[in-house]
Amino acid sequence: MVEDLVVAVVAAASAGAMYLMAAARVVKQYERGVVLRLGRLRPEVRQPGFTLIIPGVDRLRKVNMQIVTMPVPAQEGITRDNVTVRVDAVVYFKVVNAPEAVIAVEDYRFAVSQMAQTSLRSIIGKSDLDDLLSNREKLNQGLELMLDSPAIGWGVQIDRVEIKDVSLPETMKRSMSRQAEAERERRARVINADAELLASKKLAEAAATMSEQPSALQLRLLQTIVAVAAEKNSTLVLPFPVELLRFLERADVGRERSERPEGPEGPEGSGRPEAGAASG
Repeated sequence: MVEDLVVAVVAAASAGAMYLMAAARVVKQYERGVVLRLGRLRPEVRQPGFTLIIPGVDRLRKVNMQIVTMPVPAQEGITRDNVTVRVDAVVYFKVVNAPEAVIAVEDYRFAVSQMAQTSLRSIIGKSDLDDLLSNREKLNQGLELMLDSPAIGWGVQIDRVEIKDVSLPETMKRSMSRQAEAERERRARVINADAELLASKKLAEAAATMSEQPSALQLRLLQTIVAVAAEKNSTLVLPFPVELLRFLERADVGRERSERPEGPEGPEGSGRPEAGAASG
């Protein structure tokens, strides 16, 4: 009798242990458990920790609540200004409603991936090349809105969308390089022209000041000689007085005046009227 009782207790304990092993489940801290009992969704969501289900009746689905980083494959498209580009991006999203992520969509990761590719091609077709290259923040916000609208119904929240790289054809790269080079050359010419204009104004002011003080020109000449002598070269500087140049200039002008031929009012012309008067 005692042996039968011991056997029954051992059998019951073994059955209880097997049932406990089959029913025990552990939900991790970053997961939530969704229970389907005979195919129907149970309203309560299993929180992190130890939980039990009915073996053979319940089915526990664990949903990861962490932020998922999903790269979007490069999509090729034509921009609004008819330029062929390849654009790839990355999507950051997380599950905020575990039951909807299990019931509303078959595979929420695959659904988000396909929606991201479609939205990226749509953004490429609606944007100009300059927007893709310089105004990515606005495009990222538009892409996030396009993804967030259907994802809410799947229990998924789009945290962030970033365009990673924009690949251009080689011909377009060369054209943009020539355009940038021409723009830099234009700026350099404008800067040089402004510098020449400012220098000419300053030189005009300096010339006006030196004309008032003739000795200032001599001082400037001496400064130039000192600057040239400071360099290690074989340049020979011969100062030449400015007054001598002016004397030679006046002498040249006087010589030209003396060499001019005399007009009809000269001595020969003045004698002819007297002869005519005497004959009369």
